[in-house]
Amino acid sequence: MKLRAPGPKPIRVAAVNPNEGVKADYRKRLLALIEAMHKDVMREVLRAYKATPPHALLAKDASPAVANRAVMKALSRKWGKTFADAAEKIAAHFADQVLKHNDFALKTTLRKAGFSVKFQMTRPANDAYRAVIGENVGLIKSIPSQHLADVEGMVMRSVQHGRALGDLSKDLQGRFGVTKRRAALIARDQNNKATAIMNKIRKLDLGIKKSRWIHTAASKHPRESHEDMNGVVFDTAEGCFDKEYGDFVQPAELIECGCIAEGIIPGMDDDEGGDDEAA
Repeated sequence: MKLRAPGPKPIRVAAVNPNEGVKADYRKRLLALIEAMHKDVMREVLRAYKATPPHALLAKDASPAVANRAVMKALSRKWGKTFADAAEKIAAHFADQVLKHNDFALKTTLRKAGFSVKFQMTRPANDAYRAVIGENVGLIKSIPSQHLADVEGMVMRSVQHGRALGDLSKDLQGRFGVTKRRAALIARDQNNKATAIMNKIRKLDLGIKKSRWIHTAASKHPRESHEDMNGVVFDTAEGCFDKEYGDFVQPAELIECGCIAEGIIPGMDDDEGGDDEAA
């Protein structure tokens, strides 16, 4: 189905904003895994560190470093598998929720503009959906590997410098906070990005070849180039040229970008798919 405005002038279609509920649900699922991992790490690492204090005399060919490294390897195997087993399910649920929200929101805005549409799972939409799942599976799997690599570094440094158990415990708590913040970033950034991707594909399916860039206040550190791009009409498929990045980008494509885009339904006599005179 290709949309056309009933008159000669193109019509703007309100931008779809990322859903806060979808972001919160994704973040909650990630934090549940991270908190379980952290509790296990605290228990096992501190137990091993207490049992094999720095400079302790152990059995032949053994050392506190070797003993603690063995514990870390076991934790890495365990939690790498746990996150890997959960990643596909969490990512698929997230992609489902984003797609449902985007389709509902876009249908609503189109209805207000006088259009009634029914979306199908087209090949481009399915490709985008699968890409969202794949990217998020990778991000979820990266959480334990990055977290536990940093934890192992803390443990080894503590062994080398003979640090107290309490100092190591504080370090582990601090690393837990870093990982929680990373999970929040993943949920926020991926929600923005996945919504923009789904929205772009649906607009192209409807023949909406032009979009208008909208810079929002969603980012704490807005890009100057994106502020300059506010209001610029661009090719929906290609994106808008970002002078700082040096290439064409889509709204929310870059990390921590909270920009969105409204579609422009072409007028009856418009061969270009819309222009900056949309009403």
